[in-house]
Amino acid sequence: MSETVTVPAVRTTAAPPALGGPGLFTVLLAAALPLVDFFIVNVALPAIGTDLAAGEAVLELVVAGYGLAYAVLLVLGGRLGDLFGRRRMFLGGMAAFGLTSLACGLAPGAWSLVAARVAQGAAAAAMLPQVLATIQAATSGTRRAKAMSLYGATAGLAMVAGQILGGVLVAADVAGTGWRAIFLVNVPVVVLGLVLAVRFVPETRSQRPEPVDGPGTALLALSLLTLLAPLTEGRAAGWPLWTWLSLAAFPFAVAAFWTVERRADRAGRTPLVPPSLFRVPSMRHGLELIVPFSIGFSGFMFVIALALQQGARLGPVPAGLALAPMAVVFLFVSLVGPRLITRYGTRVVTAGSVLQGVGVLLIVLAVWRDWPHLGFGPLLPGAAVAGAGQALQLPNVMRIVMSEVPPARAGVGSGVMITTQQSALALGVATLGTLFLTLVPHLGMRDALVGTLLVQLVGIVLTGLLSLRLPRTVG
Repeated sequence: MSETVTVPAVRTTAAPPALGGPGLFTVLLAAALPLVDFFIVNVALPAIGTDLAAGEAVLELVVAGYGLAYAVLLVLGGRLGDLFGRRRMFLGGMAAFGLTSLACGLAPGAWSLVAARVAQGAAAAAMLPQVLATIQAATSGTRRAKAMSLYGATAGLAMVAGQILGGVLVAADVAGTGWRAIFLVNVPVVVLGLVLAVRFVPETRSQRPEPVDGPGTALLALSLLTLLAPLTEGRAAGWPLWTWLSLAAFPFAVAAFWTVERRADRAGRTPLVPPSLFRVPSMRHGLELIVPFSIGFSGFMFVIALALQQGARLGPVPAGLALAPMAVVFLFVSLVGPRLITRYGTRVVTAGSVLQGVGVLLIVLAVWRDWPHLGFGPLLPGAAVAGAGQALQLPNVMRIVMSEVPPARAGVGSGVMITTQQSALALGVATLGTLFLTLVPHLGMRDALVGTLLVQLVGIVLTGLLSLRLPRTVG
């Protein structure tokens, strides 16, 4: 007598989509574009002003318009990716970034350039949050750790390389395009990225997408605008009444935003920026480091570009190449960062802040000793040491921030992190840039640069102290 054994059917769930090497290259290429474009205009502003007969206030809007639109819409971009699909938003954002870059490059006047830059910032805000969210949702384990470290390295390298590339393109005057080449160069890169993304970037979305938080989006936009708009435009405009009223409104806008978000979070909804997200230790402590680091970094890049061109009388290429050692060292040190973190833990970040501080002090010494004969040689030791220190901080901190964020919240988590970074970058240009330009008439270019670098050094010390609060190991 035979017995038939019935094996119950096993329900299998589809494995999450995997992000392979070509797909990772594609999203990292897209991650570099917005950051390159934030810094690429620094060395091109004199040429833009001359060609378009633009005054200082309008030129600041060329920088600020992009940064404000980018910062204000980033979290919303992450939420829309969760809702409609990250690959879909990535493709749409990248295509829009290419079109708006073309509009910047073809702008017939200063105000049309400002409008195109605002649109370009909005396109970047749709594209960039999908990068981190896709990495978080389509990788795991050591592959995720490696991908996050590469993302951080890409972000840091793009910020330095953008300024160098800007100087080279302006001086090269490709086909007579002059400063326009800094925007037109994005178009073929975007076309390549779109072709690769269609084939290699997987579609991911949140399992339980939430609707867009309208009140939260409006209040976040109001909070950022009331802070960043007066700080970026105030000095050039002569600090009119609206700047002071805007700054006075900032704390009330933030309080209203936080109240609305906390109520939505407690009611079981998913607000634009869930306060509960900050209960994740890696998110909370990591963001604390990103703010002073980014303020100091962007302020330094803006101020050094002005000092080298207007004070040391360097052309755009020498001014850009003076920071090449920083970019080269950053690249190589960031490649060994993941192994150092695995072996020594987050004290690598503390060591990075010490190295960066030493590098800035070497730059201060070079400025004090060699002014106005600055350039590649005098700045080489300080730029190289500072680049090594930055490479031990930024990629690792970005990995730490996202390390404990659940994949379901990858979109909002990446949006919060990038918004924090972008807002701090804009704040750095506004604060340290304003400080430098205010000191120049009273102290002269050399002493104003030294004073501004010493203020940045205070921020580096703060970053180092805050890094001691990080958990010793990273998952």
